[in-house]
Amino acid sequence: MEENKVVIPKENYQIINFKKEDLPAIGVVNTSLIDFEPKEVFSWHCSLILDFDDLMENGMPTKKQVLIADKFEDFLDDKIKGKNKKKPNALFLGRVTWNKTRQLLWRVYDPELTSLFLKNMIKNEEYPLEVDYNISFDEEWVYAKWYLENSK
Repeated sequence: MEENKVVIPKENYQIINFKKEDLPAIGVVNTSLIDFEPKEVFSWHCSLILDFDDLMENGMPTKKQVLIADKFEDFLDDKIKGKNKKKPNALFLGRVTWNKTRQLLWRVYDPELTSLFLKNMIKNEEYPLEVDYNISFDEEWVYAKWYLENSK
């Protein structure tokens, strides 16, 4: 088995504003992952969708919903990365708020740990906003490509 030396980069964020299907979208992308190597260590892509139910115009959440989502996002990020922050189980890729939703994205080392946490959270109904997730194998970081390229 090949060993990789991994240096976890300090998170650095770029805000991107764009339109999708004629609705405004706001992205926050961790640009420190643009040149991150070795990508194959974090070869799983975790996408989590939060559904907003209190909205302003154009499908954007109210300030109250944003505060709830931000606090929940911090909780999720902490749990998905795991206890050892020097050797995290995941790297936060970014988020996009658009059309009544917020998508949260991570690159994951061990998908079973992340999946178990999320399944238990959903089963126990320990969430302030409706949530759904998907974890997919993506060794080439194809699912991350658009976010990283559009944050340069």
